[in-house]
Formats: sequence, structure tokens, C-alpha cells
Amino acid sequence: MPIRTTINKGRVPVKIYTDQVEYGALNQLANIAQLPIVHSHIAAMPDVHMGIGATVGSVIPTLGAIIPAAVGVDIGCGMNAVRLTLKASQLPESLRRIRSAIEAAVPVGFDVHSRPSIQRKSVAQLDAELDAILGKHPGLTKMQKPQVWAKQLGTLGGGNHFIELCIDESQDVWIMLHSGSRGIGNVIGRYFISLAKKDAQRHQLHLPDKDLAYFSEGADHFDDYVQAVEWAQDYALVNRREMMRLVVDAIRPHLPGFQVSKEAINCHHNYVARETHFGEQVFLTRKGAIAAGKDQLGIIPGSMGAKSFIVRGKGNAESFCSCSHGAGRKMSRTQAKRQFNHADMEAQTRGVECRKDKGVLDEIPGAYKDIDEVMANQSDLVEVVHTLKQVVCVKG
Repeated sequence: MPIRTTINKGRVPVKIYTDQVEYGALNQLANIAQLPIVHSHIAAMPDVHMGIGATVGSVIPTLGAIIPAAVGVDIGCGMNAVRLTLKASQLPESLRRIRSAIEAAVPVGFDVHSRPSIQRKSVAQLDAELDAILGKHPGLTKMQKPQVWAKQLGTLGGGNHFIELCIDESQDVWIMLHSGSRGIGNVIGRYFISLAKKDAQRHQLHLPDKDLAYFSEGADHFDDYVQAVEWAQDYALVNRREMMRLVVDAIRPHLPGFQVSKEAINCHHNYVARETHFGEQVFLTRKGAIAAGKDQLGIIPGSMGAKSFIVRGKGNAESFCSCSHGAGRKMSRTQAKRQFNHADMEAQTRGVECRKDKGVLDEIPGAYKDIDEVMANQSDLVEVVHTLKQVVCVKG
């Protein structure tokens, strides 16, 4: 579908690909549209919902500046999916051992590997780049010890991060996972968001929301932030790649012989990149959105009880060649825990081998928007290549 709603309450319009937007998200979008650094317009994806400062599901082009809180603290969070040379009929009747094997191989929540799971020489460049960043900003080491990042490579984290075994429309088996830059990305995000706020206060920058403080090119911390955020985005890619290796190795003993036949994509959906749109080179922040350039492959996951999609971008200019990053929440985690119970979780995840206890109740499918409706609202942004249904889900 085309753009459903346009709001004009700032310097630039906000073009929204859904007509269902909560009041708080509309206010956040209007606030961003007031900033003098925004170019052309803001695009809001069909999964749009409130975030901290900037709206989740928004695409923000800025001229010579970046808003750290729009990039967020889960820097480089995104998806990875691979197809296996296995058919659904080759899976065991009970998938409990598969889930247990994944959980044993990949630390979740706050857990880390007892020692690095990846050889340090293979991430030597990441090591050197991090040392350079810490040399300029030793305050980062007070928030997390430098050696921790190596033990967190190949770990899932918590919240809405997941690892899934899925079946597509041809009965092919896929592994799909969702995670980002872990603790070190969170530390980098929080540290530079704080610096941006202090700079804005020092320079008496008038902002509609203090969380929208930004660094401009030439400012004290701009280059350092760009270096740090690009490092965290690279770390996130490596983290997903290492997790995928661990998962493949973990499930291999429990299944007939197989090969990895295709990597769909390893893509960010919380990140900033240099791109050209509407005649200007901009810093394009996708906060809860993926790149959907012409023929570019991407991954749009649903909730832990719904469908997910491998998609091909249509290169829609009005969306800045972007699409949604998932279904998007329709209620807060607190509200989900109040509204649903264990029986609801059992019903909504029937047929999926996963945790069903109260510890994951905030991730219940009912807390998310209808993924089919989200996909219908972005039919002019992407086309569906594969439809995946999970049969195993490991949550953080």
C-alpha cells in the first residue's frame, strides 16, 4: 500500500505507512520533524511504536549530524538467516533436544562464554579499533571491562532477541536469529547519548526532547561517535555470524547430515549509514527498520508464534529504500504481563518448542501487531520471497 498518513507539525513532513499509530509515537515523530538537521522528510514504517526519544520503526535522514538516541543502545541489532539442506519431514518428532542443544551452545540473557568462542586473531582488527576508541574515551572502561566484549561474541542477550528453527513454504528448514552488539554496544550508546546531552546543554541547543540531542560534523565528539558506532555495528555482524556457527554445530549431531545451502542476509535494523537520498548525502538512521533497496534481500520476523518473511526490496524512494524490521509491539512489556497469563502463552505458541513460563510472558505474540497487516501495509516497499514458520524458538 502507499503512504497511509502524513503529518505536518514540524519543519519537514512525516510519511507513515500505517494508519494505526499510538499518540506517543506521533508526538515523537513530530518532535524529530522539528529538528533543523532533518532532510526532506521522515518515514515511519508499519510497525512504528514509541521508543526513547526517537520512535521505533522510523527512518531519519540528517544532514551533517547524527542523533545518538535515534541510533539507540542496541547498536547494530539485526537478523541473520540461513537455509539448510533439510526438509521438515527429516526433523525429529520431538524438538526438545534441538532447543536444549542450542541453549547449551549459546549463552542467553546476561550469560557469557567462559572463554572467547572465536579466535582472537580472527577479530584482531576489532580489537585494535576498540583499543583506539577506549584510548580516547577511557570512561567507557568504567561501564564495561574491555575483555568482556570477547566473551560476549556469540551470545544472544535478552528481551526480544531469539534463535529459531523455521520451516518455509517449500518445507525447507531455516535457522534464523536476532541479536546485536550486546553489552559493549549498549555501553557505547549510553555513553555517547550522555555526551550529546551535555553538549546540547553547554551550547544551549533548543530541543523538543532532550533525548534528541545530536552531534554535528566538526563538533567535539562527532568523529569519535562515528568511529564507535561503526565499530559496534561491525561487532554485531560478527556476533550474529558466530552465533549462527555455534547453532549449526550444536544441532548437527541431532539431525540427518545437512549443509548450509544459502545465507539469506545478515542485516542491521538499528543503525546509521551514509547514503544519498533526494539529492543529498545524509546520515540515514534506521531505528527499527531495514534497508530495502532494489532487489536487496532482508528479513522481517513476526512474534514467537507467528510467521516471518525473507523479503526483496523494491527500492521505494519515499521510504528511503527501507521497510519494517518486524511486527512491532502494540503494548508495553508491563502491560503484556498484566494482560496475559501462562495459559495464554501456551495457546498462542502451540506447536512451537519454546519457553512458555512467566519469564517470557512480555514476549507473548499477543503483545505484537499482526504481522500480516504489517506486511500488507508495506506491499509497495518489499515483496515476499519466503514465508517462514518457527517450530523452535530460544528466547533470551
